[in-house]
Amino acid sequence: MLRTQFEEDLLNLHNQFYEMGMLVSKAIHNSVQAYVKHDRRLAEEVIAQDEMINQLEVRLEKKSFEMIALQQPVTTDLRRIITVMKASSDLERMGDHAVSIAKSTIRVKGENRIPEIEKEMNDMSDYVKKMVDNVLIAYVKTDKDDAKLIAKMDDQVNEWYSNIYYQTIEAMKNDSELIVMGTEYINIAQYLERIGDYVTNICEWIVYLATGKISELNSNRDEFF
Repeated sequence: MLRTQFEEDLLNLHNQFYEMGMLVSKAIHNSVQAYVKHDRRLAEEVIAQDEMINQLEVRLEKKSFEMIALQQPVTTDLRRIITVMKASSDLERMGDHAVSIAKSTIRVKGENRIPEIEKEMNDMSDYVKKMVDNVLIAYVKTDKDDAKLIAKMDDQVNEWYSNIYYQTIEAMKNDSELIVMGTEYINIAQYLERIGDYVTNICEWIVYLATGKISELNSNRDEFF
C-alpha cells in the first residue's frame, strides 16, 4: 500500500515537473515574440504567468522533501526525487530570464531598432525553446544519450550570443542613437544564453538519473567573459 502511494506521488512529481517545463518553454517563446513585435500585452502576460511557475517549483520542492523524510527512498527512487528538485530549480531560473526579456519589452519604447539583429535573436530564441522542449522529452524518457546531444546544442547558442554581441557593439559604434536599444539586445541575448546553460544543467541531471554519476557536459560554458 505504502509503495503504491509512493509510486503515485513520484508520478505526480514527474507530471508537475513536465507541466512546469511546458510553461517555461512558452514563457521563453512569448517573451522574445513580445519584444520583436513590440507586444506589451504579451510581455505583461509572461510576467503574470511567472507566479504560476514559481508556485509549481515551491510545490515540487516541498513534496520532494516530504517524500524523502517520510518514505526514506534509496538508490533510483532517491535519484528521481533529487533530479526533480534540482531540475525544477533550473526551470524556475529560466522562467526568471523570460520575465527579464518581457520587462525589456515594456522598458524600451520608440527606440531605433536593428531588424537584422532582431532576426538573429528570434532564431536564437526558437533554437533555445527547441532545446527546452527536447530536454523535457529526454527527462520523461530518462534518455541519457539524448541529454548529451541536447547539451551539445548549447555550443550553437553560445555562437549566437557571440554574433549578436559583436554585431550590436559594431552598430552602437556607428550610431550613438542605438546605444539604449543595443544594450537591451546584448542583455536579451545573454538571458537566452543563460537559459541554454540551465538546459545543460538539466541534461546533467538526466545523466545522473540514468547512471548515478554527476557529469560535466559542456565545458565551454561562460567562455566569453
